[in-house]
Amino acid sequence: MTTENTEMDQEIDDVTLESNTNEEQVTTEELSVEEQLTQDLAKEKDKFLRLFAEFENYKRRTSKERVELFKTANQEVLLAMLPVLDDFDRAMVEISKTDNELLLKGVELIYDKLKNTLVSKGLEQVEVSPGDTFNADFAEAITQIPAPSNKMKGKIVDVLEKGYKLGDKIIRFPKVVIGQ
Repeated sequence: MTTENTEMDQEIDDVTLESNTNEEQVTTEELSVEEQLTQDLAKEKDKFLRLFAEFENYKRRTSKERVELFKTANQEVLLAMLPVLDDFDRAMVEISKTDNELLLKGVELIYDKLKNTLVSKGLEQVEVSPGDTFNADFAEAITQIPAPSNKMKGKIVDVLEKGYKLGDKIIRFPKVVIGQ
């Protein structure tokens, strides 16, 4: 009986050992499943945060583009009106040479009204004048002529056409002559 008891005890120990091993495997599997779920959750959180940040950047970018669009929405219309403004400038010069003050006054009123309307829409004149140092970022050089004096070398000698900007953007560069 002792041998049978020993064999029985051995069988019970083996079954217990197998049972414990199975429980450990189940526990290990549960931990790995739990760890897997934790990792999946961390990945999803990271994915969510990145998506949220990308969406915030998109909102900021489109908002900035919309503001920029409103600032320059009139650009095409203002560009089309610039030759009319140039014609008025030339007309004012020629009419001022005549003795007809009523004509000068009438054209001056219309010119001022047009100019004020364009200014109210955001149009500004780019200020360049003879004697200023030439900067290619703010003016377009049409030609170079021999400088009348040494101090005029590399500077603007004459402004052929006025330049205009809308907000901070130059929509037409002034056309100038440079002394060399």
